[in-house]
Amino acid sequence: MKIIFLGTPQFAIPTLQKLLDHPDFDVIGVVTQPDKRRGRGNQLIPSPIKKIALEHGLTVWQPKNLKKARTTLSQLKEAQADAFVVVAYGQLLSSEILAMPKLGCINVHGSILPQYRGAAPIQWSIYHGDKETGITTMLMDEGMDTGAMLIKAYTPIHLLDNAHELAEKLAEQGADLLIETLQKLKLGDITATAQDNDQATYAPLIEKSDYVVDWTKSAIAIHNQIRAFYPNCVATFRNQSLKIMATIPLGDTYWEQLPEEFQKLQQQTTMLANIKGKTGEVVSIIKNFGAVIQTGEGLLLLKEVQLSGKRQQSGWDFVNGTRLEVGEIITS
Repeated sequence: MKIIFLGTPQFAIPTLQKLLDHPDFDVIGVVTQPDKRRGRGNQLIPSPIKKIALEHGLTVWQPKNLKKARTTLSQLKEAQADAFVVVAYGQLLSSEILAMPKLGCINVHGSILPQYRGAAPIQWSIYHGDKETGITTMLMDEGMDTGAMLIKAYTPIHLLDNAHELAEKLAEQGADLLIETLQKLKLGDITATAQDNDQATYAPLIEKSDYVVDWTKSAIAIHNQIRAFYPNCVATFRNQSLKIMATIPLGDTYWEQLPEEFQKLQQQTTMLANIKGKTGEVVSIIKNFGAVIQTGEGLLLLKEVQLSGKRQQSGWDFVNGTRLEVGEIITS
């Protein structure tokens, strides 16, 4: 089966790699976003997918706007691919492009559609405290993740999963599901199912304002925000930027969901039940773990942090390095 692959970020690599390694598929080219300038040297950096494509000697197209790139469109049509596989490419496809491959354009989407259509489904599912997500393969149309669904696969979201960790799991799951989807499409052994638009939810682009920690929110809401938008959530400590990289919500609701090394916190935090501080206040310091922060509802342990200009460190190292004291305030 002749495949043209459209994708850009790290999330798309497992799918491309599985296609390259599989004897049933011939990847004849890759479409990815243009190189971007990054870092101190402002150098042009290729996308993760472009790097893989070049390592395998594949043809690479990088139009700024695929819909208007007439030369690229002509070449894609002339390739006579059986399917276009699209994984986090970053551009919507026109009806002209959608009509090119014989079996259609197959998208691997990081949610259980019709939930979380859009750019950041993994992040928003964690932010909203979902216990389960997954992958949906679908036949693309001109809308934003509105095409008919092919196959779904589910995966749990654990209390301490962050967006990077969950994305790695879903990327591998999506790669396997894509292979299954293509094989069944070739055999005609699959039925596309229209999405129920009334059940649709959306996962918009993440804004800088989404990173700001607001201690007046509940402990679980802040915890979900920090792991959803890892590693970018930020507060202020002693007039310096403090990235909050990982937290542990404390309370009876969460003990059974925590790894064994954190369950011992239950005994140490029983005494905190009657403590009530100001929002953002360090109300306790637990030896070998770190600082406990008062939120609008409940307590939150700082597990991993990063001070401006410093390396990421454990909550306990942060306490010792800054000589943090009970009663200090970490502000929004």
